[in-house]
Amino acid sequence: MEDLFNLNNKEIKDLLEVKVKQFNAVDFIQDDPILLPHQFKRKQDIEIIGFIVALIAWGKRKMIINNGEKLIKLMNHAPFEYILDYEKGMLPEKAFTHRTFNTDDLDFVFRSLKRCYQENDSLEAWFQLKDGEKGVKQRIINFRNHFLATPHEKRSEKHIANPGKGSAAKRINMFLRWMVRKDENGVDFGIWKDIQMNELFLPLDVHTGNVARKLGLITRKQDDWKALEELIENLRKMDDNDPCKYDFALFGLGVSGEL
Repeated sequence: MEDLFNLNNKEIKDLLEVKVKQFNAVDFIQDDPILLPHQFKRKQDIEIIGFIVALIAWGKRKMIINNGEKLIKLMNHAPFEYILDYEKGMLPEKAFTHRTFNTDDLDFVFRSLKRCYQENDSLEAWFQLKDGEKGVKQRIINFRNHFLATPHEKRSEKHIANPGKGSAAKRINMFLRWMVRKDENGVDFGIWKDIQMNELFLPLDVHTGNVARKLGLITRKQDDWKALEELIENLRKMDDNDPCKYDFALFGLGVSGEL
C-alpha cells in the first residue's frame, strides 16, 4: 500500500470508500459479534441481544461471541419473553461472567430492560431527545439516566458509558450503529427510524483510533469523546449522510493489519 502519511483528502476518501465496500459485507458478520443478533427476526429480540452483546464487547472477538452464545442459551433462545418474565433472583449465583461483567451486572441489565419494555415498545424510546436537545451525545446521556433509574449496585454503572464525563461510549455507539444504519449490504439492521444515520458517531476503539491517527483524521492522543468529535467532523466531510459507514474501513484496516 502506498505511503498513507502523504495521502491528500481525496486519496484518503477513495481509500476508505474501497475498504467500506470490502468490509461492509455479509462475510464481515461471520467473525463479528453482530452475528449474534442476526440469529433473530423480531425487533425486540434483536435489540436485547444486540444491546447486551455490545455491553460485553471488549476483549477478543472470539471470546465475546462465545459468551454471547452463552447468554442466548441462558435466555432460552427467546430474549424478549425471557426479559418480560424476568424476576430478581432468577439467575444462579455464578450464571455469567465476561471479564469484569458478572451475574450481578447481568441481573441489573435484565431488570432495567424489563422496565423499558413494560413502558415502551422499543429500547429506542430511552434514546429520545427532549425539546431543545440535540445530538447523539445527549441521546446516550438520556438513555443512561433512564437505564440507571433501575435499582443497582454502584459497580454496575461502569458498564453504561457516560459521554458527559468524556467517555467515547464505544459500545453504545456500536449498538446504535447496528440499530440505526441501513443499506443494501445487510450487516447493520436499520430497525430504528427516529434516530437518523447522520447523527451516528463511530465506536472508537484501539483499531479505529490508531488508523484514524495514521490518516490524519484525529490529532488528539486520547480515545475519548473529544477525539470522536474530531473524527466524525472529518468523516462528515466525506459523507455527511452516513459518516458511520467508515467504521468498517477504519476497523478493517486496523484489525486486518493493513495499516
